[in-house]
Amino acid sequence: MKPDSKIYIAGHHGLVGSAIWRALSRAGYNNLLGRRSARLDLVNQAATNAFFAAEQPEYVVLAAARVGGIAANDAYRADFIYENLMMELNVIHAAWQHGVRKLLFLGSSCIYPRLAPQPMREEHLLTGPLEPTNEPYAIAKIAGIRACDAFNRQYGTNFISAMPTNLYGPGDNYDPEGSHVLPALIRRFHEAQAQGLEEVVCWGTGAPLREFLYSDDLADACVYLLNHVDYPDIAFEDDSGTVQSHINIGSGTEVSIRELAERVADGVGYSGQISWDTRRPDGTPRKLMDSSRLRALGWAPRIGLSEGIRLAYEDFRSQYASA
Repeated sequence: MKPDSKIYIAGHHGLVGSAIWRALSRAGYNNLLGRRSARLDLVNQAATNAFFAAEQPEYVVLAAARVGGIAANDAYRADFIYENLMMELNVIHAAWQHGVRKLLFLGSSCIYPRLAPQPMREEHLLTGPLEPTNEPYAIAKIAGIRACDAFNRQYGTNFISAMPTNLYGPGDNYDPEGSHVLPALIRRFHEAQAQGLEEVVCWGTGAPLREFLYSDDLADACVYLLNHVDYPDIAFEDDSGTVQSHINIGSGTEVSIRELAERVADGVGYSGQISWDTRRPDGTPRKLMDSSRLRALGWAPRIGLSEGIRLAYEDFRSQYASA
């Protein structure tokens, strides 16, 4: 990409999109394009097509999505599958229609089967049942991957898909009803500390293992992919003869939810008791990504979990204080 290439970041005010915007700006790209959902509804195909016709972006990063934690995924199943399918398919189709040179689609580690072999490799896609609590969201993301591959193979486009592990960082969603586990724990322990509560009750058993990646590390990986990795570099045929064309982005380390809660509590300064409501669901037992293909291409993360929690808590306090 050239410094003045027009780059559209769909979802540029979200956790992922804002991190990618910052990374592109740091790298010297000065023609970045974004639209708030109030001005551009990507669920609306006509509005999406009109935007692409008017703006003619050269590159597209598709980070826009309806996202949430385990409770939101399970409660709003229809919204999650409908809105995510519509957004990604509208953008992918418009990118093809209007001659976008390259598109990067951001998915999620939840695309892999609930009991996939660990660590999860790209070829494990569609080899088993999904985690029931977030199946609608996962199906939408799988459809986005396959759509990119289909357009590439039929029309010769250069649309690539990247699957990040669990993300956190500046601009995260700290809403107690809709956030992911790490930002939810930050808010819960911060409020418990502020209110002098002696106990915090967390969902499940605390046993599941999760991998976390700081959002700025993901953003650096995305800029690397945009500049150095094309569809032929990542497309491969798996053992079943199916062409896979996505690539994992992870930190390579994992932690139990119980240990994560303890580390967040320590980072926040909460010293009360942590207990577990085992009536609540755990979700997938383990989700560790195998990111060796991306590392072999030349990328590696920089920010460890302890430093990331500290930075994320600073971000939360800046948002919480101004709320």
